[in-house]
Amino acid sequence: MDRKLKKLAKSDEFQQEFWQGFEFLSEHRAEAIRYGGIGLAVIALGIGIYFYSRHQTTVRQDALANYIRIDDATVGPNTNQANLHYDTEQQKAQARTQALNDLVSKYHGTQEGSIAEFYLASDFADASNMAEAEKRYKDIMDSGPKDYAAMARLSLAQLYAGEGKTADAEKLLREAIDHPTATVSKEQATIELARVISKTSPAEAKRLLEPLRTLRPAVSREAVAILGDISQNTNAK
Repeated sequence: MDRKLKKLAKSDEFQQEFWQGFEFLSEHRAEAIRYGGIGLAVIALGIGIYFYSRHQTTVRQDALANYIRIDDATVGPNTNQANLHYDTEQQKAQARTQALNDLVSKYHGTQEGSIAEFYLASDFADASNMAEAEKRYKDIMDSGPKDYAAMARLSLAQLYAGEGKTADAEKLLREAIDHPTATVSKEQATIELARVISKTSPAEAKRLLEPLRTLRPAVSREAVAILGDISQNTNAK
């Protein structure tokens, strides 16, 4: 992350928008998992794109903006000549995938390349191609800027958890807790870890969550909700 974006990420405005995104996901978690695949990182990613696009104009950013224009294109009858338009969903999907692959190929390891690879990973996850999604997240972790690598680690942990690979997810989340970033905070990683181990290690999950009960509203609500689930599961036994 360059110095301008790093300064921005630490600003009150960024933090406020970031936690509003976290709060939205907390309240719409089922929809986020169902439609977006890998929740928290996607929310953080969207906010990052929004702020970054307001502060940088480069060839790479223009390429990313072109992809977003394709993603926002209309399909079917063209009622607005000002918008990019495709006659069929298949045409749009092909153009969208091509734009993402071009971004990854030309700008691999950059912020824009990592953003494109996030979209591809999410698409693969939505298509139940978990092996390819895993490959994409690992590539971002290995080659992307630190803050994007952190989001990829969180996303991969959530993917593993969804596949029942609890040990793999736990390992990644403990790494995230030990190495927080502007995009994946210690609190986020802790909440996700507690969620993952809530059934196998409920006592540890409760120990992780208790200190979060008094923090910012979005974090507190998530912690309290998971603690409630743990208590309910315990009482049901």
